[in-house]
Amino acid sequence: MDPDRLPRKLAAILYADVTDYSRLTGEDEDATHRRLSEYLDFISGSVEHQHGRIMHYAGDAVLAMFEAVVDALSCASTIQIDLKERNADLPKERKLQFRIGVNLGDVIEDRGDIYGDGVNIAARLESLAEPGGICVSESVYDAVSNSLPFSYAFMGEQKVKNIEKPVRVYRVVPAEDSSGRATSEAVPAGHDEQEIRFCTSSDGISIAYATVGEGPPLVKAANWLNHLEFDWQSPIWRHVFAELSRDHRLVRYDERGNGLSDWEVDDISFEAFVRDLEAVVDAVGLEQFVLLGISQGCPVSIAYAVRHPERVSQLVLYGGYALGWTKRGAKDKEQGNAVVELIRQGWGQDNPAFRQMFTSQMIPGATAEQMQWYNELQRMTTSPEIAARLRLAMGEIDVMSLLPQVSAPTLVLHAREDAYVPFDGGRKMASMIPGARFVPLESANHLLIESEPAWPRFLAEVRSFLS
Repeated sequence: MDPDRLPRKLAAILYADVTDYSRLTGEDEDATHRRLSEYLDFISGSVEHQHGRIMHYAGDAVLAMFEAVVDALSCASTIQIDLKERNADLPKERKLQFRIGVNLGDVIEDRGDIYGDGVNIAARLESLAEPGGICVSESVYDAVSNSLPFSYAFMGEQKVKNIEKPVRVYRVVPAEDSSGRATSEAVPAGHDEQEIRFCTSSDGISIAYATVGEGPPLVKAANWLNHLEFDWQSPIWRHVFAELSRDHRLVRYDERGNGLSDWEVDDISFEAFVRDLEAVVDAVGLEQFVLLGISQGCPVSIAYAVRHPERVSQLVLYGGYALGWTKRGAKDKEQGNAVVELIRQGWGQDNPAFRQMFTSQMIPGATAEQMQWYNELQRMTTSPEIAARLRLAMGEIDVMSLLPQVSAPTLVLHAREDAYVPFDGGRKMASMIPGARFVPLESANHLLIESEPAWPRFLAEVRSFLS
């Protein structure tokens, strides 16, 4: 035994932190602190009741240790259920929500505190959880998956800060819904739960894909940041998937570096994006299908349609472009490089200000709740470095020469006031695809919101085209 090695013990660690605490204190510091103090008192009592110990407080964060992992996870669930009730009567923008991570691992206990990777992983798991949610490591899942009345959604292997190896992460699904869904209202109605599977791209990268619904197949190409699980629940995407899967077998996937697909990848490029789409189509076994591209998914869909004209029956393109930002001129290139640097510096921070920049461009007409969802979705979907590499790859896209080669019947739609992808880019793309129909939509949102008039117009145009 190494005499210089500090003694370690196996323990269950619970780490909880408040979502968006800086904004809440900035808006009303006294009220936020009073509510935080009340909630921390409750959390302390819950930890003690479940035979745990509070090891320390750090502002709005709490670290607790338990001898039994069942006690730690039961405590986490009790906290979230009770705090949901306490927040019920508060306005959405004033709700004080915790994210919780639970890990089972080795810790060093010294002078009344605990240290080590076991603690670090719990803190990183917390950062991956949704507001009001719980994430656990595989060690916790293996220990308690059959002991408590929860379901678990596998989030894949996540690369987390200061931990050498990727961590296999599970999202805890509340006991009131054992179907694997977070809540009945958070899932597109009228369909069974999506089925998630994995395939391998040509360079050995694991790509996660999902299928749902019945009918003629419709494949949605990946776009800027996807996560099969979180997109499925999101108020930004769930109405899209509900309607698309109403009459079709909907197939979608997480691009490399995103969501449940592999994050540790050498090749992040436009060619790799197209190969990933090819791998998913082959894995599902589709001979012919409708191909839908949204935003970045448009040039990927165009390249696929030109390479495999026999497989694409119809092509639908929304909010797309043929030229990436490095190809549009010196001003766009200068702005694009600045954005990449901002991503590297600020993407992973708890303060959502950096991600809010993208959210405000994507969905300027969204509600505060929808914007918060999209901010969180971006943070959970990938790492700062991969997000920067994805932006660089998007900047290099150029499918202008492919547009005249598209032979599939094509529908192109674009929001007139789109702040993320200029309207003229969509118009020019449509003008160069033989026989393409172009539909302007009255919206400023790059991603269409369910409550705006442009959304039913989009649906009507797409359904008419596909029929």
